[in-house]
Amino acid sequence: MVKHMNWLHGKSRIILLCGLLAYSSLLVAGPPAPVAATGQTTEYASGDDGAEQAGVTWPKPRFVDNQDGSVSDRLTGLVWLKDANCFGRVSWEDSLQLPQLVVNGACGLTDASLAGDWRLPNVLELFGLVDLGEHQPALVAGHPFLNVQLDFYWSGTTLDNVNSPARPVSMSFGNIDQKDKAELYYVWPVRDAR
Repeated sequence: MVKHMNWLHGKSRIILLCGLLAYSSLLVAGPPAPVAATGQTTEYASGDDGAEQAGVTWPKPRFVDNQDGSVSDRLTGLVWLKDANCFGRVSWEDSLQLPQLVVNGACGLTDASLAGDWRLPNVLELFGLVDLGEHQPALVAGHPFLNVQLDFYWSGTTLDNVNSPARPVSMSFGNIDQKDKAELYYVWPVRDAR
């Protein structure tokens, strides 16, 4: 019986050691990703974002034209389609499918893209393009994008169920809204860096 308990005690030590190693690996992973600055620099009230300008400072230049129909965002690491109006206005359902069809030779791309490389951004990724210090369009001055529409762009983010509204972002003023999925807005495909 003592021999059996010693084995169990040893096994417990191994389990405890594995648990501590897993916990310490979380600590080694580092702090959570920092939040980017919004771009608002005008102070309208003491303590607002224009006064505080909290967050990670944007790299300069923020966006780099890859000369292949895509633009790299040096802040987020995402790659955006350079042509912000490749598909025209579409429903939300269509906006989910169209980016997956973007391939080399389509939408001005010469980057060897294959079907499925591109996707519809989530609302935070799309809103991440916005410079709240700018409007019409709400993008950093001197951006390299083409055909940016002063209207809403669909995100893949929806509210609480399939029948509820989706969350598009306005490239006119940078606001996030909720719109019926049957309405027609623009699509701005994104992909992760390779």
